[in-house]
Amino acid sequence: MPSVPRPSRRRSAWPSRRWPYNEAVSVRLDSLTPAAVDDHRAGLVALLRDAVDSGASLGFLPPLDAQEALAYWESVAAAVREGSRLLLVALNEAGSVIGSAQLELATRPNGRHRAEVTKVMVHQAARRRGIGRALMLALEDHAQELGRTTLVLDTRTGDSSERLYRSVGWQLAGTIPRYARSVGGGLEATSIYYRLLTPA
Repeated sequence: MPSVPRPSRRRSAWPSRRWPYNEAVSVRLDSLTPAAVDDHRAGLVALLRDAVDSGASLGFLPPLDAQEALAYWESVAAAVREGSRLLLVALNEAGSVIGSAQLELATRPNGRHRAEVTKVMVHQAARRRGIGRALMLALEDHAQELGRTTLVLDTRTGDSSERLYRSVGWQLAGTIPRYARSVGGGLEATSIYYRLLTPA
């Protein structure tokens, strides 16, 4: 199945762009305002619960309660409102949320060239269609526009997401053992990745 192509850097606002990922369906990437986070609240809650309950390592343990998921997205909306976070969502033709990714902007004076990529997730029903890759590349373009040229992220060591990150140019910096608790109660390692961008 064809992958979602990388958007051109000579583009209009993200909400107006759409990338087909197969012949029948198209996906749109939107950068959400705080009000739009509220508009998509139900879809974002469903996406997070689907990701966590299907085994994604996102800081939560399954089963994820709906109220806990809602409280999380309310905190994201607050961060978007104060300008410390960018939230991208992938929407299908019906306008349903099928993926999301975030860029947390470093706010200290000596770190305003940095950002952290977090909570990259795609609904189980929409995986393996290039949506995760499209979200990563879109975040990269936004980061360059914001002057954030050093990007970092962490992910569970051995997770399938590592293949995605390496495929779009991320480099492994190292691993930390016993970093996060697993569903079974054990402690798992995390892998730290970075990406250095050319200033826009």
